[in-house]
Amino acid sequence: MKHDARDFAAKAHEGQTRKSSNDPYITHPIRVAELLEKSGFSDELVSAGYLHDVVEDTPLEMEDIEAAFGIEVAKLVAAHKEDKSKTWKERKQHTIDTVQYAAKDVKFLIVADKLDNLLSMEKEYKLQGDVLWENFNAGFALQKWYNQSIVANMDVGLTKDEIPDYFQAFRDAVVRVFG
Repeated sequence: MKHDARDFAAKAHEGQTRKSSNDPYITHPIRVAELLEKSGFSDELVSAGYLHDVVEDTPLEMEDIEAAFGIEVAKLVAAHKEDKSKTWKERKQHTIDTVQYAAKDVKFLIVADKLDNLLSMEKEYKLQGDVLWENFNAGFALQKWYNQSIVANMDVGLTKDEIPDYFQAFRDAVVRVFG
């Protein structure tokens, strides 16, 4: 299933690049899935890591994900999906609320995604400086609010032994990037 999800995502994102660099877009879902796999999560969650942006960023629909990978993977992808008809702040507030109240697997997927995004931002910031923030729908202050809000809500409902190591990596990255 994981290999099929990787291939499916690679085909779906073919020709796309990351927002602030020329890196092929598929590098992001691959890193998210690899982080989830390294943390010992299920094949369904790892597959959702590969597929998490397919419905948001390609012409494919949730029905395509469900038909190819089943209802469990589709539910994980759907829980992570943003409604692009909403404003940036509304979408981000929805993600903050989701990470606070969602099932564990959804939290794990969201934070893995946010960690990889932030590590990419950090790398590009070192190369581009403040110009980086012009590549996004929200500048430094709103990005800071969003990422700090994820940190403030990501542990809610989890016991200490349920919290994966990369949650601390995300906390650390938020401090490095936003102070």
